[in-house]
Amino acid sequence: MFVQGSARGAYAYDEDGRRYVDYIMAYGPLLFGHTEPALVRGLDDVARSGFVWGSTHPEEVRLAERIRAHLPSMERIRFATSGSEAMMSAIRVARSFTGRDRVLKFAGNYHGHFDFALVAAGASASGAGGIPQSVHREVIVARYNDLASVDEQARGVESGIAAIAVEPIALNMGLVAAEPGFLEGLRDRARRWGALLIFDEVITWLRFGLGGAQGRAEVIPDLTALGKVLGGGVPIAAFGGRSEVMAVLAPDGHTFTGGTHAGNPFCVAMAHRVLDLLESHPERYAAMDALAKRLADGTRAILAQRNLDYAVVQQESVVDCKFRAGPAGRNYDDARRADVDAYAAYHRKMLESGILLPPSQNEVMFVSTAHTAGDIDQTLDAIEKSLPSA
Repeated sequence: MFVQGSARGAYAYDEDGRRYVDYIMAYGPLLFGHTEPALVRGLDDVARSGFVWGSTHPEEVRLAERIRAHLPSMERIRFATSGSEAMMSAIRVARSFTGRDRVLKFAGNYHGHFDFALVAAGASASGAGGIPQSVHREVIVARYNDLASVDEQARGVESGIAAIAVEPIALNMGLVAAEPGFLEGLRDRARRWGALLIFDEVITWLRFGLGGAQGRAEVIPDLTALGKVLGGGVPIAAFGGRSEVMAVLAPDGHTFTGGTHAGNPFCVAMAHRVLDLLESHPERYAAMDALAKRLADGTRAILAQRNLDYAVVQQESVVDCKFRAGPAGRNYDDARRADVDAYAAYHRKMLESGILLPPSQNEVMFVSTAHTAGDIDQTLDAIEKSLPSA
């Protein structure tokens, strides 16, 4: 079992000091790798004014304004400490605004570890222990990339749906892109049913550019949730959306969300550093994309040599390969057909070769600005040694 002792740049180190090329990257937020100098220098100065105040402060307001400049759909914003909290709060706001209880979500989309989110979740979340049956009755689960499934599952209860919650680019059942028309179809149905559309951009924002997945898709949600990528991995998150929707929140409205550490000055300062880096160095996105393409193309070539018909999917700094024959997956049904045992054996061999991959096939590989062409070549060499033959 891998037990991590430290981390630096693109590398994780075990307790004995052995180095591994890390593609987990804390499950996404480490765009710059571990301990990026621009993020970790002068932390004593950041901490000197306090870790938590419990009051709104000017830098929190400035951060909200910077986020809104990149995500105009987030007209009003509240901060939280985790993506789970952000999604939980967004759903509460949607229920309060609409006066309805039901939420439609998609099998294989992971929205956190609160009760609603774990129903038919992707990633490594399996099982529904501790979740009341009453919660299950409030959740409608449809198939991703399938508007006919949405209509079928919602038929007869459209007027009771408060929100449609979706990952606009799914990253918790592997990398599954929304097909043309899918997000637009959800937008249309939400309007027609009087529901709200919630985009879970906990992983996708900043990974897919400053405009996030919604900027790429040009589909505007009513509410958006952001996660720890905002702070380079420190515990900060946010949710927000249309002004009239967010107006239900206390103190002006009658809906409460809160958290003593939400918007704390230390994490807010770290988030400013992340945005400073990305706004001043947009070329870093192209560099990560080039490395990810090198990894994906190299993996495809090795698979072809092995006569393995596995699809390799890559977008920006994310790479995914499922141990399943056939084209790239469209939904969770496809993801579940992957060979779990074969991946487990592959994972062990890659670890032996000094490559740290996510432990579940439902998760993906993240490239950072700290990775190098040499790291990619080392990884491809390990893949060649670790993959089975057809």
